[in-house]
Amino acid sequence: MRARIDSIIIKYLKAKNLNSDILYSIEYPKQEEFGDYSTNIAMLLSKQLKKKPYLIAEEFRDMALDENLFERIEIAGPGFINFYIKNSVFIEEIEKINNDTSGYFRPNVKKQKIQVEFVSANPTGPLHIGHGRGAAIGDSISRILKFAGHDVEKEYYINDAGLQMRMLGISTFIRYKQLMGMSEDIPKNGYRGEYIIDIAKDIMAEYGSNLLNKNEDESISICMEKSSEVILKDILNTLSNFRVSFDNFFKEKRLFDSNEVENSISFLKDKNLIYEKDGALWFKTTNFGDDKDRVLKKSNGDYTYFASDIAYHKNKFITRKFDRVIDIWGADHHGYVKRMKSAVSALGIDSDNLNVILIQIVNLLRDGEKLSMSTRKAEFVELDKVLEEAGVDAARFMFLLRSVDSHLDFDVYLAKKQSSENPVFYAQYAYARISNIFAQLDKNYEITNKNLSLLSDKYEINLIKSVVKFKDYIKKAHDELEPYHIARGILEIAEKLHKFYNHIRVIGQESNLMDARLALLDAVAKTLKLGFDLIGIEAKKKM
Repeated sequence: MRARIDSIIIKYLKAKNLNSDILYSIEYPKQEEFGDYSTNIAMLLSKQLKKKPYLIAEEFRDMALDENLFERIEIAGPGFINFYIKNSVFIEEIEKINNDTSGYFRPNVKKQKIQVEFVSANPTGPLHIGHGRGAAIGDSISRILKFAGHDVEKEYYINDAGLQMRMLGISTFIRYKQLMGMSEDIPKNGYRGEYIIDIAKDIMAEYGSNLLNKNEDESISICMEKSSEVILKDILNTLSNFRVSFDNFFKEKRLFDSNEVENSISFLKDKNLIYEKDGALWFKTTNFGDDKDRVLKKSNGDYTYFASDIAYHKNKFITRKFDRVIDIWGADHHGYVKRMKSAVSALGIDSDNLNVILIQIVNLLRDGEKLSMSTRKAEFVELDKVLEEAGVDAARFMFLLRSVDSHLDFDVYLAKKQSSENPVFYAQYAYARISNIFAQLDKNYEITNKNLSLLSDKYEINLIKSVVKFKDYIKKAHDELEPYHIARGILEIAEKLHKFYNHIRVIGQESNLMDARLALLDAVAKTLKLGFDLIGIEAKKKM
């Protein structure tokens, strides 16, 4: 419906010999009395057309009313244009949904080969709820893109090289030595969780005292490898329980073993983008808008994370030929985005083809107290514990209730409530209510009369509108890479369904009217099921 209004606005702009690149909006009014959609186009054109916005809005209204779409168009305030769509138009859309649900809601977009890289937590400890939000968002984005028809690959980047991994090995080796009766403290920046002790016990069971007789670096390497292996296995098990899977796992170590890091630096050298200073190799990122040049290889010969990240993205775009790459990072990587886009540009790739999504912090609330999440200090809330307490559906849904760039307070007690206060219960209960109505019918009952024009009650019409509007929510979720639009649309449908359920009788009505209402509820159920699938939530027939 939004697209149809958009085409009318473009038609008006062409009639006025104006470009269609004006950044006007088509929004849903916050109050139902202001119509189904609203646009600010008249106010934006005032300067160009040298007319008052209200006069432009009147002229636009006169033209738009010729379209067989609107019941009426009203002008509000200084020139907002409010559209009231004909009920018959919405009803026709419901019939299309029942005939081909997926086809109706699938966005019309150019298909691409897209990689979505998310979670990618270092295998240094269990996943916490911050990782959980990133997992829910990354998986949901992938589902939405696949639904739109893109070729999507989900990838987990395993950081199995660098200082953090060595510190993991050191921490485990010290715990091993402590178990062997030796007195030694974990370094200040070491890993202190109980899981490290459990891993050290397994290593002791396998090696006995043999690690004490080896070269210390060799023993640390063994501890690092064993620790990361155990932790990664636990991470993937947690993600599986969270309904998150990956198509590919890419190890950072591979970039060094295959010389891709060195080859990437050579690639940039050939473009005269590398120089030496103070014994280090520097990348001219300032050539691409960065605030300063960046080190790729330190004076001691160690590569920076940036060097391996450049090689990794070269592998994504050039070796594996993805049209578009979506990286989902924590908010603490904010300063890294421009740097990475500079690198992509230097590789000869349009930096717009790299989308970096920064996931803001999640606070877990218990009795109003926010719990900290530090893997090193072992002060974190494991995602497993949250899933066990709140459930997978509640956790996924709660993680998606806010835009990715908004902080999120996760109230575990709210997530457990079996009431309308709990958003996921509220949404799933809507689907269960519809299922209950159909369960009351004879198993051989068929909806024979689908004359939806019989539907005219405000609760029926409002429910119809919420379902049709979900098409816009899916398109916005796709275009903006924001799954919260799906959650928002689901809740809107649920709200209208519960009101419908409380005011409208279905079973036992005159047969034609009952069939019309059943046909509507069939479309609602199909729409809710699609929405749940797009964000990995179960559509429950019973609650």
